[in-house]
Amino acid sequence: MAPSSSRKTADFKVVNFKVVDFKTEVLRLLKTKNVNADPSVLEIPPTPEMGDFAFPCFDLAKPFKKAPHLIARDLAEQLKPSAPIEKVAASGPYLNFFIDKTVMIQQILQQIHQQNEDYGLHPATQKVVVMEYPSPNTNKPLHLGHVRNILIGSSVSHLFKQAGHKVVQVNLNNDRGIHICKSMLAYQKWGGKELPEDKGIKSDHFVGKYYVLFSEKLKEYPELEQEAQQMLVQWEQGDKEVRKVWKLMNAWAYGGFEDTYEKLGVFFDKYYYESNFYDLAKKIVEQGIKKGVFEKDPDGSLFIDFTNDPDEHLRHLGKKIVLRGDGTSIYITQDLHLAKQKYDDYKFDQSVIVTATEQNHHFQILFAILKKLGYVWADKQHHLSYGMVYLPHGKMKSREGTVVDADDLIENMQDLAKVEIRKRHPDLSEVALQKRAHMIGLGALKFFILKVDHQRDIHFNPEESISFEGETGPYVQYAHARICSILKKYGKKPLANVNYRLLKHEDEIDLAKLLGRFPELVLDGAKHYKPSLIAHYLIQVAQQFSKFYTNCQVLIDDHAVQEARILLCYCTKLVLANGLKLLGIEAPEEM
Repeated sequence: MAPSSSRKTADFKVVNFKVVDFKTEVLRLLKTKNVNADPSVLEIPPTPEMGDFAFPCFDLAKPFKKAPHLIARDLAEQLKPSAPIEKVAASGPYLNFFIDKTVMIQQILQQIHQQNEDYGLHPATQKVVVMEYPSPNTNKPLHLGHVRNILIGSSVSHLFKQAGHKVVQVNLNNDRGIHICKSMLAYQKWGGKELPEDKGIKSDHFVGKYYVLFSEKLKEYPELEQEAQQMLVQWEQGDKEVRKVWKLMNAWAYGGFEDTYEKLGVFFDKYYYESNFYDLAKKIVEQGIKKGVFEKDPDGSLFIDFTNDPDEHLRHLGKKIVLRGDGTSIYITQDLHLAKQKYDDYKFDQSVIVTATEQNHHFQILFAILKKLGYVWADKQHHLSYGMVYLPHGKMKSREGTVVDADDLIENMQDLAKVEIRKRHPDLSEVALQKRAHMIGLGALKFFILKVDHQRDIHFNPEESISFEGETGPYVQYAHARICSILKKYGKKPLANVNYRLLKHEDEIDLAKLLGRFPELVLDGAKHYKPSLIAHYLIQVAQQFSKFYTNCQVLIDDHAVQEARILLCYCTKLVLANGLKLLGIEAPEEM
């Protein structure tokens, strides 16, 4: 973190502490009594009255040969605090530290004012992280499940970047296989020479229409399943007509995907295509045979069996086929190759794959195989799994045509936003309405999905997500817009050289302290792959700002107090904007 400003106010000496130094000072004081601790053990007390940092004494019980609450009591009596620590007090098994409020507020606000849009950005590391998502099939448009995948992948990428890491975002297009052939076969039989533009249909939706049609026709013509299998064989043999249809329909799918990615504000550094390496994947299996990792079944298929593995933690993985008896590859084969290809391309320190929890077992097997194959980077992989997204009538199923398409969802969210905006601004121009509806509608969608822990299922409710009240994106966006309005009325550039002693109301103190937690929360979010931490933090900031604004009038005649509160407002605006950016959400100046 950059050091805070050393400018002095008229009547208050600036103490040049970094936010992290408050924890360092607490640890330094503990060390005077031979207590060595890591900054990560310090906790934030549940209420401000209990101090600014709490040190749990449980781990000291054995070396000190005392109960934790007695250790806390004795240390509180023995420690001699000095600036910036004002007081140390015991609270049960915890030792609570109180920081000089003026010093803390000044440090936090000066740092935010100085770093501006870079507040929360950590120094660059040498760590390379490859994020793989959303890996769609090219036989249908992106749906609500893909939206969750994309938003998690994109936001975690932002968090890693903010934590100082180099991030490479890659996308695997699953562009071959029986599911692709089903759309192709339906188009060949019933599409004629029909084109997306002829029907006025977005190109990926056009492809998806034939995937649904195949499912419908299959009920009437069961032999279609065998025909699709035959088409796959023809594709693998390089049949010119089949390949021609395949290229045409995939191009339609890619074009539609790109449009949806752009709407969601997501871009990728590299695309991988399953069709480019599905056959190459067999080489890894051949290596595994030589190393004794894989075995051969009587039917010719190759497999790995963890049932009696020396590592008892792997035995539940059971038996897994890695190559069919006819020599054709399956998903696990291709994923083995892709994992190696990504390492060859980027020499990553960490590789993260974002998929639904339904694939947990698959990736446990994949990572275990890679380790047995001897790849030194096998342990550097992480499967970031997420729960299902449910509609009012249950889980989505695209083959039934009941899926909520991403494009339709985005449009619906913008329409709902327009209704809310019109209630507040009936005379707003159509151009301004469209712009705000885009920001608010998308913001509502992204926030609703990202505020839920990625491991939990979501029951998506568009109407609830668009509300300007409660724990929603529009509520946080409104707090930002509200501050912009205050700053506009103030009419001057907020300054950092204010009298910080004037920020003494408990709501001012609590808000400033909350803003100071942002940089550390970025690291926590990246470490645990949790954008939800940022979303809930932003709700807290918006709520605390509302409380502050209700109880502490900002635009007043007392210029010194006004300047101090304006700075607090300005810093809150920056933190809200920086936090929303991590979630891929715009921070509007007007709502």
